[in-house]
Amino acid sequence: MKKRLTIAAGLLLLVLLVCIAAGIALPLFYPRPHRETVEASGLEPSLVYAVIKAESNFREDAVSRAGAVGLMQLMPSTAEFVCRMEEIPFAADRLKEGEYNVRLGCAYLSYLLRRFSATDTALCAYNAGEGTVRSWLDDPTLSADGRTLSRVPYPETAAYLEKIKKFQKIYRFLYDKT
Repeated sequence: MKKRLTIAAGLLLLVLLVCIAAGIALPLFYPRPHRETVEASGLEPSLVYAVIKAESNFREDAVSRAGAVGLMQLMPSTAEFVCRMEEIPFAADRLKEGEYNVRLGCAYLSYLLRRFSATDTALCAYNAGEGTVRSWLDDPTLSADGRTLSRVPYPETAAYLEKIKKFQKIYRFLYDKT
């Protein structure tokens, strides 16, 4: 009987220590850099940070095989488009600067959220491209109403969307106090 109590107490202590460690360690894996820029964007911060986590895992120097750059993995042509739209001087050599990249990435995400009625659809466009998603919305096998997707045909984009949702839940859990 004493041995069982010792084992039970040990397990309880282990669970308690894991919970405490998770509360301390988890925020290290889900940071919130460039908070002023993110909060000034008007976007839900948990969404922006989920995108950054999925896109670059917070590596400012990240460059994809396709040529997307920085924290929010912007293609230089997309960044240039955003700069023209927002009247910001475009500097391709600054795309690896976190603050600049996040400012442009937030502006682009805001643009997509205005263009598409559903957040999931806008996120698909962030990953697969606006033109690609528009063609999906025109396909009745993928969209019944031409505004929302019933199915994402690219496995990579479908997985990206699920990853964003998972990361956003974690950010809300860690930081949303409402």
